[in-house]
Amino acid sequence: RNPFATTENDPRAEAERLGEEYRRKPADPQVAIAYAQALRKNEQQAQAVAVLEQATIKNPKHKALAGEYGRALAETGRLQQALEVLSRAHTPDQPDWRIVNVQGPINDQLGNYKAARRYYQAALKIAPDEPAVLSNLGLSYILSKELKLAESTLRRAAANPRAEKRVRQNLALSLALQRKFEEAEKVAAGDLPPEEASANIAALRELIKEQQQQRNQRRS
Repeated sequence: RNPFATTENDPRAEAERLGEEYRRKPADPQVAIAYAQALRKNEQQAQAVAVLEQATIKNPKHKALAGEYGRALAETGRLQQALEVLSRAHTPDQPDWRIVNVQGPINDQLGNYKAARRYYQAALKIAPDEPAVLSNLGLSYILSKELKLAESTLRRAAANPRAEKRVRQNLALSLALQRKFEEAEKVAAGDLPPEEASANIAALRELIKEQQQQRNQRRS
């Protein structure tokens, strides 16, 4: 068993155990990564950032550590700093699609959609048809209100057997935003109890209706 693997059963106890390990070996990058991951599972993002920051100072060339630190920074909203750290987490001659796939959404959050798309296309060259990348690309199209492109991209992602639940939920969102509510509900119901799927789509339908009314009021 990997001594640094976190257990799902009791994340708090796991964080405490790894905290003790970290205090014994504060310069060990693997210990710092495992401890930070456990902290993030406990919603202790700020503490995770502090742990990874210290470990990165001690191990400035450790790429996996830089990747984890960049992700943690992004989670706490320190987006520009996250991009700067993530740029050190891999090299142009040895790019890591997982890191590239984190750099894309950060650019999306900053409103840099064109830059984000370049990252997604780069990730897809390394990992063709990877559903996690396609899902982020689909969300990027949703953010820029290119809903038809979002739908086709998310359909491609959802068709992959390795697609996670969130990919299908993103597809349902893209359908609902185009008022294809029945199909959106069917897609959502593949992973959620029928009542929850119906409630989610009903809430989206209401939100879209309110937004339309607000637009109409502004026009009149």
